[in-house]
Amino acid sequence: PDVIIEAQFDDNGAEHGQDHLQDTLSDDIKKLSLDTGEMGKAVGIIGAQRTKQDDGPKGNDPRFLPDELLQRTAKVVYILEKKHSRVATGFIKLMAERNSELFKRCAMFSPVDHRVPRVCVPLADCPPDFMTRPEGYSQNLFICRIVDWKEDSNFATGQLCKSLGQAGEIEPETEGILREYGVDFSDFSHEALECLPQNLPWVISPQELAKRRDLR
Repeated sequence: PDVIIEAQFDDNGAEHGQDHLQDTLSDDIKKLSLDTGEMGKAVGIIGAQRTKQDDGPKGNDPRFLPDELLQRTAKVVYILEKKHSRVATGFIKLMAERNSELFKRCAMFSPVDHRVPRVCVPLADCPPDFMTRPEGYSQNLFICRIVDWKEDSNFATGQLCKSLGQAGEIEPETEGILREYGVDFSDFSHEALECLPQNLPWVISPQELAKRRDLR
């Protein structure tokens, strides 16, 4: 790299300033030459080491490679806790391979959330006329629950739980989100409703207001 040196001096000390500038420039050039020489030696050493490694049988052995050149790998051996609900919202369609045995038994479930894998669902869970007119259900949302995923299969296996309705409408989309996250939105039980005030309209009593902070 270029060496840029700034020097400030007045007219009276011009000669001294020029000498100082030359001395500083000379020192910097010497340092730069030393650094370049040491770098060349280092590159030569690395090149020699690589040549020695490549020439011998150790050159292709990953055990003798530096850690920064290795890609770490791992294997899942056990699932401690299932965090996902295994429920997904998506669409059903026919299998791509029409001549396969899987085409006669299953349909393909494609989740809306692309983080969830595609699922093979039994045709018995699908609507009765799905095989004859699959295009009629291309915009219908379904709820599917993953029940298994075998090691030798590209797709998980699951069961269709419910048909939500037309995609894009508020109610089906909302129900699908609630079911995916395991939110219980069923009606309250009779015992829970009995805990509420029965005499309507109900108002807060002055005694209750006196000991509470009003956040309305």
